[in-house]
Amino acid sequence: MKKFINNVDDFLKESLNGFGKAHGDIIKVNFEPNFISRKTKTKEGKVSLISGGGSGHEPMHGGFVGHGMLDAACPGFVFSAFCFFSTYSRSNASSC
Repeated sequence: MKKFINNVDDFLKESLNGFGKAHGDIIKVNFEPNFISRKTKTKEGKVSLISGGGSGHEPMHGGFVGHGMLDAACPGFVFSAFCFFSTYSRSNASSC
């Protein structure tokens, strides 16, 4: 068995919540819209890198958020694309 899923509709939120608790020292998780971002602010003048994708094999892109890698990740639901609104919201966040 690879993983436990309580409810398919809650899979993404529960995965992001667990990921945030496990790696709270380097990332922060936002819900409604869903995105993961670096806990530290991006340097002035640096272009922020944001990635998005489905969560068919866990919220994959979140694992690449950190120093020297992605600044944020916007995961979609299982086997679906990420929501443009979450990417737009993240790109306009004050800490981006």
